[in-house]
Amino acid sequence: MSAFKEIVTKAIIGKGKKYYKNSYTIETENIPTTVLGCWVINHKFKGSEVGGKIVVDGSFDVNIWYSYDNDTKTTVITQKIPYSESVMVRQRESTDSTVKDIVVRSLKQPNCTNAKENGKSIKVEIEKELGIEIVGDTKVKVAVEEEEEPWDIIEDTEYNDTVAKEIDHSIDKDYLSKQNQDTTKEESKK
Repeated sequence: MSAFKEIVTKAIIGKGKKYYKNSYTIETENIPTTVLGCWVINHKFKGSEVGGKIVVDGSFDVNIWYSYDNDTKTTVITQKIPYSESVMVRQRESTDSTVKDIVVRSLKQPNCTNAKENGKSIKVEIEKELGIEIVGDTKVKVAVEEEEEPWDIIEDTEYNDTVAKEIDHSIDKDYLSKQNQDTTKEESKK
């Protein structure tokens, strides 16, 4: 008959992902003629729980290569863009723990999907996808056997009377003389 025990352990109690597409306006020193390229680097982020919601605070650097002065000169401008995203992640299990770990992963790194010159600025669209996991204490029930399992008897099979008899029967006392006869026959054939 088995009983059940409860084990308290850390587990993922909530999980979700969200896709974002945001527009940002970046001011330039010169009036841009053409946007030649845009890339996003140095994505950093962390998550926390605030008032029952998950807040992801992060930032990334946007680098824009553009031409100006009627496409006769080029330059690169870099701007750090901070962001704060608030999401509601549904928890699969209820937990008594007020201490929860928030794990945020970038499922799709920030990427520029569109960049257009707009007067003395450039408007960029950045997409990203974040995965969020809530890790907290939870209980797991496991079946426990109340009765102790019987002990197996360990027999010493290295050497006992049965093994000694098997060895005695398998020994060929005339082995060496047979080997010498076989060698002599082989030499005489040559």
